[in-house]
Amino acid sequence: MNRHLSFELLHNFRDLGGYRTTDGRTVRWGRLFRADSLGKLRGDDWDRFLELGIGTVIDLRYDWEIAAKGRVPEHPSLTYHHLSIEHRPYDQAALGPGTETGPYLAERYLEVAHDGVKELRLALDVIAGAHDRPAVFHCASGKDRTGLLAALVLGLLGVPEDDIVEDFTLTRFATERLVADWRAAHPGRELTWPGYGTAPAAVMRLFLDGLNERYGSVRGYAAELLGVDDSLVAALRANLLGSAPRR
Repeated sequence: MNRHLSFELLHNFRDLGGYRTTDGRTVRWGRLFRADSLGKLRGDDWDRFLELGIGTVIDLRYDWEIAAKGRVPEHPSLTYHHLSIEHRPYDQAALGPGTETGPYLAERYLEVAHDGVKELRLALDVIAGAHDRPAVFHCASGKDRTGLLAALVLGLLGVPEDDIVEDFTLTRFATERLVADWRAAHPGRELTWPGYGTAPAAVMRLFLDGLNERYGSVRGYAAELLGVDDSLVAALRANLLGSAPRR
């Protein structure tokens, strides 16, 4: 199944619909999207984006990234939320070839899960409250910060971990274009880390294992650190899941 929506300048724009939960419900198509930087939207891509009927945009990037690369264009149909969930910047492109992708990125994700509790909780509130129109959240490449938030949302909805990991790895279909964009933006600079732009399953597996070890589950982490209660989980499920199956 191809979850990527076709854009010229965006490479990792995906629909989170279609996943089945452990209680037999299904995430609704066209309700929640994940993406790389929406600051790239213009021309035909902008028209394509507006056709999706999206009403809520959550931008997970740093202030300085937005200043350098721009944000989603302003439009009367859009409500924009800037929630920078990462508090310790690092340069993946500068990493050496000896840095193992899975353990390194999983540790960064665990840092974000603990540093960005305020912003992550607000993001979940915004997604749960986006009843009338679809929502999208994004970072720069639509892989790391975006992948973390996607894992939390899917986990709270009751999507099995294997599917959460598989969703994470779908960035592989965008990796070549993400790397090409980096090289075009940094002429004369060598990309030294083979893991740049990749999303191996080990990253998400190790991240989820870390949450499970410390908190028992994604739900346990969200309850203990983010203050996510049953009412917020119910709101997420009401907004994003289809009808319960008939018995």
